[in-house]
Amino acid sequence: MSYEKYIDHTLLKPDATLDDIFVLCNEAKEYHFMSVCINPCYVPFAKAYLEGTDVKVCTVIGFPLGSNLTRTKVDETVQAIANGADEIDMVINVGMLKAHQDEYVKEEISLIRQASLGHVLKVIIETCLLTDEEKVRACLLSKEAGADFVKTSTGFSKGGATVEDVALMRKTVGPDMGVKASGGIRTHEDMMRMIEAGATRIGTSNGTKII
Repeated sequence: MSYEKYIDHTLLKPDATLDDIFVLCNEAKEYHFMSVCINPCYVPFAKAYLEGTDVKVCTVIGFPLGSNLTRTKVDETVQAIANGADEIDMVINVGMLKAHQDEYVKEEISLIRQASLGHVLKVIIETCLLTDEEKVRACLLSKEAGADFVKTSTGFSKGGATVEDVALMRKTVGPDMGVKASGGIRTHEDMMRMIEAGATRIGTSNGTKII
């Protein structure tokens, strides 16, 4: 796979406009990135604009805190897919994980998995808020629930991806599940370090600069 196809070209800023999204889509088409990763309200526009290209549309669920009701997250997923999303990046309920409410966390991922069958599901565990034990638990729960990827970060908390976290996530989920490194990846060297540690997808707003 070429390095372009590692990249989810990302724009999740709250002040992003429709014009910004079209610029993002044009860059993704030009560089043949794997996807654009955008907020749910822009999915219909991006899907129509990228029709006939090799660029997928990825959106976020329960973003950025993960503390929505499960029903809200499931409904958000159903609507996103109806609007044309190809990939779903959901945020776990971090507080529930830290409180050892593992069944809650796993069931929520499972329900979103059911709502997104046939589409790639990535689970954002927000590593900067977790201990190593919690990171391992979050990865295993995601794997057991049938997710396709675990993802380090939203980019909206106190830290992003680290090589150490990516390596731990890869070790935990094994060779067959995806690991997405996201947050703070700004250079080609940053990307290569993440890939060498085990990342199979990179979330970044710096895709054009990296390539």
